[in-house]
Amino acid sequence: MQTVRYTPDSKALWDATVDASRNGTFLFRRDYMDYHKDRFADCSLLFLTDRGKCVACLPANFKAAERRVETHGGLTYGGLVCTSEVTTAMALDMLAAARETYRRLGADTFIYKPVPHIYHTYPCEEELYALFRAGAVLSARAVSTAVDLTCARPLSALRKRKAAKARRAGLIVDDCRTGDAEAALADFWVILTDVLATRHHTRPVHTLGEASLLRSRFEEEMRLFVVRSPQGAVLAGCLAYVTPAVAHIQYIAAGSEGRACGALDLLFATLIDGRFTGRRYLDFGISTEQGGTLLNEGLIFQKEGFGGRAVCYDTYTIKL
Repeated sequence: MQTVRYTPDSKALWDATVDASRNGTFLFRRDYMDYHKDRFADCSLLFLTDRGKCVACLPANFKAAERRVETHGGLTYGGLVCTSEVTTAMALDMLAAARETYRRLGADTFIYKPVPHIYHTYPCEEELYALFRAGAVLSARAVSTAVDLTCARPLSALRKRKAAKARRAGLIVDDCRTGDAEAALADFWVILTDVLATRHHTRPVHTLGEASLLRSRFEEEMRLFVVRSPQGAVLAGCLAYVTPAVAHIQYIAAGSEGRACGALDLLFATLIDGRFTGRRYLDFGISTEQGGTLLNEGLIFQKEGFGGRAVCYDTYTIKL
């Protein structure tokens, strides 16, 4: 097994490996990862067989001041992205090679965030065993909420009532695949930015410009849905990241009028009812803070009302 550092010259090989993998998503394609490359010192790796075939890659960045490698600091999850050829023994060798590479780089801590199992298109947890063998310690556990679209639980009575209220008010769910999607995205971003600022004292991870750029590169994977009033105004919406197995809700927001009308209830009732053909899960995202030690009970109550149940997003720490 040969371990090599990623360079721009290996972009096509990297992307082809992600596309052929069991647990990769478009977030690992370089056109997505590299939109913020100026913020991260990339130290990603590719793993090649003795015959030169790339069978796995590892997205990672190095924080020299903290002597820390992360997989990846700019992504929700990372870890080994493996094709079907990768066995458990190979994963052990790959993680050992990565640890040695990063030791030589000057790191003394390795932060590792595996891709949650619901994103796998075929079982792919060889890395978890390799982490155990490496003495990795579970250092954070965030709780997300996912709906199994093949056997979705019924919506709660509260969510059903609010969705019905939105229908009576004449609200409409717009897929934004036709018409002026950019205008809809801008309207939604105004609502999202205001909600995050006033209710959560934060802001979107992406600027409007970054979201627009990424959607231009991944139009089929980054799906915008908005809820409109009968007059066409955007009242609420979400940006969904559609991967081979999962539709992940990256951003959700409703303005005051949308909240009063039950706009989000109508939106998710509609999405669960057949808008993501071929995907098994609808993942609402995490409802925890501070490494998982704080649970936002109001937020997770809303998500669980749509039939979602817990999926953990784990983080491991390895001392090098």
